[in-house]
Amino acid sequence: MFKNTMKIGLNFKILRFFLIPTILVSTPFLKNTQDAKAGLEFQWDQVSGYKRLKWFQKENQRNFRNKIYLFLRPSDRKTDLLKINIANPKPFKTKISEEKISLCKVRIGGFEKRTKCLEYIPVDIKINSEKSSIYSIDIYPYSPIPFNKDSYAIVLKVKNPRRTGLYQFHSYGQFKGQSVSSYLGSWTIVID
Repeated sequence: MFKNTMKIGLNFKILRFFLIPTILVSTPFLKNTQDAKAGLEFQWDQVSGYKRLKWFQKENQRNFRNKIYLFLRPSDRKTDLLKINIANPKPFKTKISEEKISLCKVRIGGFEKRTKCLEYIPVDIKINSEKSSIYSIDIYPYSPIPFNKDSYAIVLKVKNPRRTGLYQFHSYGQFKGQSVSSYLGSWTIVID
């Protein structure tokens, strides 16, 4: 009787020796690793004039409805902005209409708070698609965007394209007292 009990106890020790490490090693593979967010942005053509701007999107899956926030923080503006131009690359094949674009004063979210528009700013929007390679969106606020500590966002309500990849949006702004637009920075949107 004592031998059988000892044999069963030994079998449990051996089983525990093989079973527990197997469970611990296989646990990370049970979760879908596609949801991992990378903290690294890669640029193919690094130029010294490139400036990376912050952005946030609610959904990054292809063919999903999405809300993209393109942020203009205080550090991205030198003085009051009269006009904003966004160069949208042609590979971002989705329908962008003037009704689905807005400009707002925004609270940029983080761990404790969500990204939220605090106040919508009235604007005139013009979408230029005459050129074969680049679509352009011109945003004219009724009053200049002030140079202060507030952050602003261009909000795009679009359907994500069918193709996955990185899509880059370049922004240009016309500052108060200038007659031409200058480069503000670029946003790189990721669609999985």
